Amino acid sequence: MKILVINSGSSSIKYKLFHGDGLELAAAGLVERIGLEGSRVLHTIYDASRERKIVQETPVPDHQAGLERVAALLTKPGIAVIEHPGEIAAIGHRVVHGGERFSDTVVIDDDVIETIRRLIPYAPLHNPANLEGILVARQIFPDAAQVAVFDTAFHQTLPPHAYRYAIPNALYEEHGVRVYGFHGTSHLYVSKRAAAWLGKPLAEVNLITAHLGNGASMAAVRNGRSVDTSMGFTPLPGLMMGTRCGDLDPAILFYLADRLGLTLEAIDRLLNKQSGLLGVAGKSDVRDVIAQMKGGDERARLALAMYAYRIRKYIGAYMAVLGRVDALVFTAGVGENSPLVRQMSCAGLEPLGVVLDEARNHARGEGVRPIHADESAVNILVIPTDEELEIAQQTYDILNPSIG
Repeated sequence: MKILVINSGSSSIKYKLFHGDGLELAAAGLVERIGLEGSRVLHTIYDASRERKIVQETPVPDHQAGLERVAALLTKPGIAVIEHPGEIAAIGHRVVHGGERFSDTVVIDDDVIETIRRLIPYAPLHNPANLEGILVARQIFPDAAQVAVFDTAFHQTLPPHAYRYAIPNALYEEHGVRVYGFHGTSHLYVSKRAAAWLGKPLAEVNLITAHLGNGASMAAVRNGRSVDTSMGFTPLPGLMMGTRCGDLDPAILFYLADRLGLTLEAIDRLLNKQSGLLGVAGKSDVRDVIAQMKGGDERARLALAMYAYRIRKYIGAYMAVLGRVDALVFTAGVGENSPLVRQMSCAGLEPLGVVLDEARNHARGEGVRPIHADESAVNILVIPTDEELEIAQQTYDILNPSIG
């Protein structure tokens, strides 16, 4: 069985092709700058002996052309991983927002498409692009089953006291204003990996998972189910991020509008695109901020202190939520690759049983890496995330009874 995973953005398409019951990676790539100058396709083929990389500098006017390029590369003589598009049995699509309607993976039909369309106001930057990818994929791969995997689905197990806001009931009941949470596919994937490392069923583990990338979120996982998460109605609240402010006094919005005369559009841009690490340190990439701090930049030092402080506060809060914590998991670009951020985030938590080992924290390695000290009551793990593999697995699982 061959499964193509598509993550369609407003100007990009990320994809991976998996094959076999073991879901081995056959090819992966990125179509970037769709509809813009300098568009190109980066394509990698994986086989037993080596990786082969292909770069095509070519105009890609729209998503239709982008997926046609992908199909052409997958079937191109000499580098083909499939003979024709009909070999692909299923396509798993990342969809950011599933609202309350979707708490699990679904096979896409016209009703699902219409519901994703109706949910666009909840994720105006993401759902339109996700929907475009689905519509185009149906044309390019008409014989493949189309499956939607939602970022919000894992967090649909939050209890009402965690997902409700203290605002009038009508705003929830009539307009769906509540905590939805995001990065759910990543939180679920690393939760499964952590449970396997612990030698326990997922349903028996309590975890705190920290997905730290340019966008960042944390989750409290009790008995394998999300019971709290740092993002909310949108991906803006919670942790300090690359360009997003994270938790903020909502009355600041009134101040920005009334006293500074900013429009709603300008406030949205300010909090989502100009804040976070960028707003404090002038750089949005943690690596750049660390380099600036090492060069003596005090704003960079402050930005990192703020960044780690938010993470540390959420760790403490989620320990209170869960009671027993089997493991603290760091994942995504920053979580997997920055020993300094991990060290700063865990500093001072020793009385709570969270004790980092400095040598293990700085050691490199593959797969699940324990970085806690021997005396730590809580396991601290670094687990590389693989959202595409999780999407492929969920796609396989939902279809396997009917095609197996």
